[in-house]
Amino acid sequence: MKIKDEGYILMIVIENDWLMVEISTNGAEVRKVKHKKNGLDYMWTGDKAYWGRVSPILFPIVGRLQEDRYQLDDKTYEMSQHGFLRDVVFEVDEQTTTDVSFTFESAGRFLHIYPYDFKACIRYIINEDSLIVRWKIVNENKVEMYFSIGAHPAFRIPLLENETIEDYSLHFIAATNKDVMEYELKNSLIHEKGMANDLSMIKLTSSLFVHDALIYSNIDQITLASNNSNHGVEVTFEEFPFVGIWSKYMDTDGKIAPFVCIEPWYGMADTYHTTGNLKEKFGINKLKQRESFQAEYKIRFK
Repeated sequence: MKIKDEGYILMIVIENDWLMVEISTNGAEVRKVKHKKNGLDYMWTGDKAYWGRVSPILFPIVGRLQEDRYQLDDKTYEMSQHGFLRDVVFEVDEQTTTDVSFTFESAGRFLHIYPYDFKACIRYIINEDSLIVRWKIVNENKVEMYFSIGAHPAFRIPLLENETIEDYSLHFIAATNKDVMEYELKNSLIHEKGMANDLSMIKLTSSLFVHDALIYSNIDQITLASNNSNHGVEVTFEEFPFVGIWSKYMDTDGKIAPFVCIEPWYGMADTYHTTGNLKEKFGINKLKQRESFQAEYKIRFK
């Protein structure tokens, strides 16, 4: 394992014979993945002209709250889109050449916007050409804790110079024996569209995200693949209830930004008919006192 010093922010490097992965202590965010065998960089650059992040962790909410506020036990709190975990500095815990763990303990610092104390543990493991991401959230309160958590990795497209965005497509594997539901965002709030029948492949176009993200339930895997080569990314997230797919639509030129996000979620934005009560929020998770929540997803770089 290597460490790059960028002031109070450290960039942790883990690697094997296939991949080199750079992860910032700020937000425990993956900033770069380079494939050693094909020389390709797979992650979005974080160019602020389009979108300044690369793979933030969304917690304790996913998406936006109606009017950026919620109620809990007769009190009203304000919180901006996707919460605050993406902007905190994590401590590096255990580390090896191919494996690193990050930890953040809230210790009362966010009680004014989120009235719970918690510990977040984020672990990254390289296995051949795949990056495994493991989350652990610990409720450090004497009461039940309500939360959402989500991933937001952005993958660079096109990967090759002679390609365009239209040379790529999304391929879906649905969860077995579960109905796939489709949702849409209107003014950052969720509306249910209904069952997504025969969802297997979507071609990327410049206008695909003109109305914001594509959102589904009960999907196990999505592959973002080039139609001209064997290159792409395969994101596997079995048991995750929701997934969002997003790129920023650029009104100036009528195209999407040169990246696509595949976002496994435990939770989502407020619905149009939300009560505003966090305990009643659609897709919310809860933990009993001192309990922990764990989840894992995998990204294969091809």
